[in-house]
Amino acid sequence: MRKTRFSPPSSSKRAWQHTAWRLALVVLGSLLLGLALGQPWPLLCAGLLGVLVWHYAQLHALLGHLNRREWLERPEGQGVFTELTRVLYLRQRENRERKRRLLRTLRAFRQAAAALPDSVVVLNRREQRIEWFNESTEHLLGLSYPQDIGSRFSNLVRSPQVTAWLESGAAEPLIDVPSTGAEGLRLSMRLLDYTPEEQLLIARDISKLLHLEQVRRDFVANVSHELRTPLTVLHGYLDMLEPEDVPEWAGMLGEMRRQSGRMTQIVEDLLTLSRLEARESLPHERVDMGPMLAALRSEAEAMSLGRHRIEIEDAAGCDLLGSAKELHSAFSNLVTNAVRYTPEGGRVRVEFQPTAAGGVSLCVIDTGPGIAPQHLPRLTERFYRVSSSRSRDSGGTGLGLAIVKHILQLHQAQLTIESEVGVGSRFCCVFDARHRLLRDAKGADAA
Repeated sequence: MRKTRFSPPSSSKRAWQHTAWRLALVVLGSLLLGLALGQPWPLLCAGLLGVLVWHYAQLHALLGHLNRREWLERPEGQGVFTELTRVLYLRQRENRERKRRLLRTLRAFRQAAAALPDSVVVLNRREQRIEWFNESTEHLLGLSYPQDIGSRFSNLVRSPQVTAWLESGAAEPLIDVPSTGAEGLRLSMRLLDYTPEEQLLIARDISKLLHLEQVRRDFVANVSHELRTPLTVLHGYLDMLEPEDVPEWAGMLGEMRRQSGRMTQIVEDLLTLSRLEARESLPHERVDMGPMLAALRSEAEAMSLGRHRIEIEDAAGCDLLGSAKELHSAFSNLVTNAVRYTPEGGRVRVEFQPTAAGGVSLCVIDTGPGIAPQHLPRLTERFYRVSSSRSRDSGGTGLGLAIVKHILQLHQAQLTIESEVGVGSRFCCVFDARHRLLRDAKGADAA
């Protein structure tokens, strides 16, 4: 493969040729004059020294222009130094135009950021000092331009919640924090990587969203509460009607009792969800996991009626820190679902074991039909159904996993779901090391 040889531009080539000819003329003229005067070498050296001084003077003048950051004028003439000045002049003009374009782009970005309703703050990564912020920041966070530029963000936004969030690394967004600039506003904050030296903090007003969410919660809670009374009346009348007294109505009465019971369970689950959503924390107490696992086994066996193989493994050998009532509700929901959806002859296994991060997890594993991957992200949504009849046929309300998720969130824990169609499912409640307690002697005996 032949290599292409690139020749210099014609102007540069002509400049070198012109300079070479002038040098040759100086050398030839000095030599001829020296021969005429009988001193060729001294005059030749004097000519070469003159050329060297002239080149040095040209370099000195050019470097002076560059050091003083002066704009060069378009040169006239020929020669290497004229060509060098011309190239530098063109580069200066290109850089000037590029700088203008960058300034226009930067000005457009700043105008766009200034027009955002969200607060945008550029922070120094090392010391979290404020380098820039938009106009919305003055309203949402109470900062003032230009006085607050260069100040530490935590010194101006005095909020223990925000300070603790920043010190922890701000890996997750901060939801529902009071505004330090306007009374009554609630904000959400997110910290993003901007450059290797800077971070971008975005604060958004979510007051209206929180208000709408509260309205929704109140509506659900009120409607659920109001439904209790008519459902109680219906239950009372249905209990008064015995199928033996009206044989032709036996099937209808049985279906009415099942559906009214299901409606009652939905109402109870909705009230439970409303109660959990209204709370920001739960009481922390020792949860004896030995008796808890024994109770889960009893519940699973009572629901299974011998149709499944129930297994319990306690490999963690510890207790949990949290609310015993709420955790039992979450674990029981998972075990009940596993028994409900696992065919007869299948296996339901509960594993309580340590995690690699120093925490502990309780996993409920079944050999049921499994769940397709596209359904997994939405399983904890209210009333979400993998199939239209699956929850109804099994007697579920469609709220169990939503309750489990909220209970775990109040314990700063996570629900992980793994499933494969035709193989089974694995639901795990993962707790960090803060919720792991050494099991006392009493708990060990109960286990």
